[in-house]
Amino acid sequence: MPETTRETARTVVRKVVADLEKRLATRTRATLTGALDRSARVSRPRHHDIDWDRTIRANLKNYLPEYRTVVPERLVGYGRASQSVKKDVVLCIDQSGSMAASVVYASVFGAVLASMRAVDTRLVVFDTAVVDLTDQLDDPVDVLFGTRLGGGTDINRALAYCQSQITRPADTVVVLISDLYEGGIRDEMLKRVAAMKASGVQFVALLALSDEGAPAYDREHAAALAALGAPAFACTPDLFPEVMAAAIEKRPLPIPDMATHQ
Repeated sequence: MPETTRETARTVVRKVVADLEKRLATRTRATLTGALDRSARVSRPRHHDIDWDRTIRANLKNYLPEYRTVVPERLVGYGRASQSVKKDVVLCIDQSGSMAASVVYASVFGAVLASMRAVDTRLVVFDTAVVDLTDQLDDPVDVLFGTRLGGGTDINRALAYCQSQITRPADTVVVLISDLYEGGIRDEMLKRVAAMKASGVQFVALLALSDEGAPAYDREHAAALAALGAPAFACTPDLFPEVMAAAIEKRPLPIPDMATHQ
C-alpha cells in the first residue's frame, strides 16, 4: 500500500486512539489504578471511601447530646489496592479473500487497539491459517496494511488459538474483526465463543465495513453470536471509541440496531 495512504491511516489512528484513551481515562481511572481494598484502613480517605460505621465508633466520645450528633474528628476509610489492573485485548482480524473490501476499516481499528497504552494487545490475523503478529506491533499500521493472507476462512481455528493465549479471562476483551463467513466448523466456533464468555471474557465482533461504508457479513452467524450475548455489529471510527471504552469497562455497549436486525 502506498506510503501516503499509510500516513493518512496513521493520522486517523492517532485521532481515534486519543479519543478512546481520553474516554477511558476520565471514566476508568479508579479501575485501572486499583480496586477498593476493604481490608485496608486509611486516616485521610476521600469522601466516597469513608467507612462510616468505623468512623462513628471511633468518634463516639465526641457525641453532642444537644445536637444528637457525633462530630467526626477522625475519619476512617477504606484503602485502595496499589496494583493497577491492566486489561488484555486479543485482537483477531479476518484477512480472508472475502475481507478484501474491508482492509482499510479492519486495519485502522486493529491499529487503534494495538496502539493503546492502557491495554496489552495481542494481534492475531487469519484466513485458514493463523499468524500471531504481536511481536511486530511497533508500527501496527505498517504491519496491518502490509499483511495480506487472502485464502479461505477458519474463524473457529483462529479463536481456538486466541483462547489458548488468554491467561486472565476476567480482564480480557476479545475483539473479532470479520465478515463472519465461516469456512470452518460453525457449531465449534459458537461453542468456543460461549466458553470464553462463560470464563469471564468480554467478546465483541466488529463486522466488515467496506470502503464505501456498507456493512457486509453473514447475518445468521451475527444473530447466533448476539444470542450468546456476544454483540456483533458494524460501526464507524467516530462510534468506535465509545464502544471499546464500554467493552473494556464491561458496560452495556452503545451499538447500532443494525447488528441484530439486518
